Amino acid sequence: MTTVAVVPVKPLRRGKSRLAGVLSVEERTLLNRYLFTRTLEILRAVPAIEQVLVVSRDSAALALAREHGAHTLQEQSDSRLNLALRRAVAILRPALVSTILVLPADLPLLSVEDVRALLEARPQPRGLAIAPNATGTGTNGLAVAPPDAIEFAYGEDSFHKHLALAEKAGLPVAIVRRTGLARDLDYPQDLALVADVFPEFAARAPFSVPSSLARSTIRVSAD
Repeated sequence: MTTVAVVPVKPLRRGKSRLAGVLSVEERTLLNRYLFTRTLEILRAVPAIEQVLVVSRDSAALALAREHGAHTLQEQSDSRLNLALRRAVAILRPALVSTILVLPADLPLLSVEDVRALLEARPQPRGLAIAPNATGTGTNGLAVAPPDAIEFAYGEDSFHKHLALAEKAGLPVAIVRRTGLARDLDYPQDLALVADVFPEFAARAPFSVPSSLARSTIRVSAD
């Protein structure tokens, strides 16, 4: 069975705009590049993933992806994430891909074990494995088999929308709750999550998160 990881990437110089109050454009670009390349390296270390496809409208991000052995898809400048993912599925369909794994490029605590847990939790031979974000509203990891089994519903409350779409399609669902998949880096206080790599950035956070707490593992459950 062929599994392809699809990684949507915002323009590297425009991502993490919520951090503009504490990081300059150059610093945010550096942070985005680090998170992106780290994600690519983790995906390459998962044997079950045969291919990584990066989707972006940013030519710099696409070039960086190719340097790390990923395939690329140029996103239309006016497209939205769900449309871009539908295009990716259409391109992958002739290759008889059995599973598509959608992961963001900026999860600071993501590990190989997190990716494996998400893939292994997916019901066989058809089904959905989904990892919610820390608030339980967004979707930070989504494994779908077959790739076109449901429509993508990223945006507000995407976690519950994806669950509803799976139920409508009659697909079994596994919910995977792990810190590496749940924790986002969106606000200044989240910079504590990359303190090991960017201590000068983390020092600007309003408060810090103890490393032992930040890297704890949440239970994995299947519904």
